[in-house]
Amino acid sequence: MIMSKNETNINFLFKSIYSKLIEFFLANPDNEFYVNEILKAVKISPKVLCDGLKELEKAGILLSEKRANSIYYRLNKKNEIVGSIKKILKPATYKDAGVDIDAANLAVKNIKKYVRETYNPNVLSKVGSFGGLYQFDKENVLVSSTDGVGTKLKLAFKTNKHDTIGQDLVNHCVNDILVTGAKPLFFLDYIACGKVNPKVIEQIVKGLSIACKENNCALVGGEIAEMPGLYKEKEYDLASFIVGKVNKNKMIDGLKIKKDDAVIGLSSNGLHTNGYSLVFKVLFDHAKLNLNQKPKGLNCALKEELMKVHLSYFKPVNELLTKFEIKAMAHITGGGLIENIPRVLPENCSVELYQEKWRIPPIFELIQKHGNIPKDEMYRTFNMGIGFVLIVNKKYSEKILAQLKKYDFKSQVIGNVISGNKKVVIS
Repeated sequence: MIMSKNETNINFLFKSIYSKLIEFFLANPDNEFYVNEILKAVKISPKVLCDGLKELEKAGILLSEKRANSIYYRLNKKNEIVGSIKKILKPATYKDAGVDIDAANLAVKNIKKYVRETYNPNVLSKVGSFGGLYQFDKENVLVSSTDGVGTKLKLAFKTNKHDTIGQDLVNHCVNDILVTGAKPLFFLDYIACGKVNPKVIEQIVKGLSIACKENNCALVGGEIAEMPGLYKEKEYDLASFIVGKVNKNKMIDGLKIKKDDAVIGLSSNGLHTNGYSLVFKVLFDHAKLNLNQKPKGLNCALKEELMKVHLSYFKPVNELLTKFEIKAMAHITGGGLIENIPRVLPENCSVELYQEKWRIPPIFELIQKHGNIPKDEMYRTFNMGIGFVLIVNKKYSEKILAQLKKYDFKSQVIGNVISGNKKVVIS
């Protein structure tokens, strides 16, 4: 195969010792840096850095400007070589960051037979549902769920702020069982750590308490497991278990969904508790940003943006349930809109979403730009600005939206139900 001069140059550059330097500037296309900033971020020898900057400027990939006693370098976005490099640069994916959604789905598929062997007639749910359903009398069904905060915990470690991570966890679990129409009853937590720090434990449980009170849920117990050697001294893991209740006749199962039903999206305030492994890889490992920075487009520092508490939708949705027929609901967590909405659809239905119907928060655009992440991967990893979804008869949609106007988050019709086989199509 005959290669053009540009392709030859690109391949040489990517095979050379300058590849990390190129990736750094591609991850920061709108910024300029002086030599010491680049040296600190890319971590290559001063000689290799200086030689690389000269070569890349000579190739037209970088532009430089001398100001005072420093030379500032930036990406030459108008150079066609830069456009070609972007096309062949491997985009960041959730799997690259260490989280394999396909492997997790396969694991669930493989364990289903063992889980089903434990079922008795009181179990009403399927493996993979948002909550486990257990009928304990003629009228009522217990709805339970278990979860963790995931790698968002790393932010608590880095910032030494531990009083919001518990709120994240409670709200996440409350939203999961809310999908069935359940009200939370009680909550338990599990804290595993390398060394017990009483002040940190107090802050974690303070956060749990705040969110439990907000969601009318009792924090009835928990466990603190000290495991030196398994966890680092200043690190911990946090998991939880929630139980709620719903009247069997009012339980929401998605079976009444029909073509042309409206899909209402309740906006998120950011990442909530999902996708952080990819965020760390893209924004910190790749783009070399730091938590105190305020990137263009954000109205706060990164640490504040990334530590925003996962919203609970219990109060607004619970109010709606007393006034309207809600056919189905989905909590948009790991797997994003692509994986979570199909969990509540009947076999003959799919959903079409119209992206222009809602605002995507700037944090997602920042991640996508710095990681060169494809659209499909973004929608399969992050909530993309929609934290919770309602599926309703379209004739009620305007009244429901009017009811939701009093809350801090925005709500909007973002799509509709179409004929299909439990898929999500984004237009």
